[in-house]
Amino acid sequence: MQIDDLEISNDSQPTIIAEMSGNHNQSFDNALKIVDQAKEAGVQLLKLQTYTPDTITLNVDREEFIVKSKNDSWNNSTMYSLYKEAHTPWEWQKEIISYSKEKGLICFSAPFDETSVEFLESIDIPAYKIASPEIIHIPLIKEVALTGKPVIISTGMATLGEIDQAIEIFTKYSSADYALLKCTSSYPTDPSESNILTIPYLRNIFGCEVGLSDHTLGIGVALGAIAHGASIIEKHLTLSRALGGVDSAFSLEPNEMKTLVKESINTWKSLGEVKFGPVNSEIDSLTGRRSIYIAEDIMENEEFTRKNLRVVRPNKGLKPIFFDKILGRKAVQKISKGTPMSWNLIK
Repeated sequence: MQIDDLEISNDSQPTIIAEMSGNHNQSFDNALKIVDQAKEAGVQLLKLQTYTPDTITLNVDREEFIVKSKNDSWNNSTMYSLYKEAHTPWEWQKEIISYSKEKGLICFSAPFDETSVEFLESIDIPAYKIASPEIIHIPLIKEVALTGKPVIISTGMATLGEIDQAIEIFTKYSSADYALLKCTSSYPTDPSESNILTIPYLRNIFGCEVGLSDHTLGIGVALGAIAHGASIIEKHLTLSRALGGVDSAFSLEPNEMKTLVKESINTWKSLGEVKFGPVNSEIDSLTGRRSIYIAEDIMENEEFTRKNLRVVRPNKGLKPIFFDKILGRKAVQKISKGTPMSWNLIK
């Protein structure tokens, strides 16, 4: 998959997406600071969300519009008030994208309705994200497809049939690249519900890049996903969880995001290939293997015994597998203690 000049594949180091979400706490300065911290952490992509409370819900307080969540900052809020607090004002987004570009970051966004796509096209966004709840929003997916730009689709809550339907609609109207992110839409997510074994399964079925949109605490699950073939990791980024905010509780702080980037590369490098035998760095370590050595001074014609032969380190003598074959045979000459055993010492 290609977004601008960024190649996303298992042949490259994992692509890390820093999700700004509502962690700016309605401060434009904080939004730019998050860009700075994302760049310093070493991520490649920064993601925004493009909606207003009016484009995503209704301003009513009926029971079904009240949020029930284990996330205390969300619980018992109306959807409208939550999205009002969490949204990124549209008038900021062009400048955030421009500022990100100056910093060498690729900034893209998740639209939540067709007007969001129209707006993002007006500021020339390079790629799109379909958020998990919107995977069934077929008109939105069609609108994104018609832009001809690549898309990353989160699959939280989606059945296999719903994922297939979303891809079918996208590919009907676009030949652009697409990727899938395994996701669990609970905030925070318990690691036991991450089910990252789904990642290679999705890759096999759909033949596309697959990653993880991760809402667990910490970075362990993300690294586990990379070990199972994830080429993309998305995590929320906050300046500090102490600042609070709608997503802060399950977001990474800058030093944690930096650690994620570093350890994701290490995890990816560790996968390597199927290989047996010593790798280059192990060549010197072969001297630590055991071999057969003369353990006592031996006279000519003296028999080799368990007393005057030992299997010890280093590895300059015959291999231990020959130990029993040498016992009872005789020395061709006088041999000093500490001599590595070799066939030419045997009569």
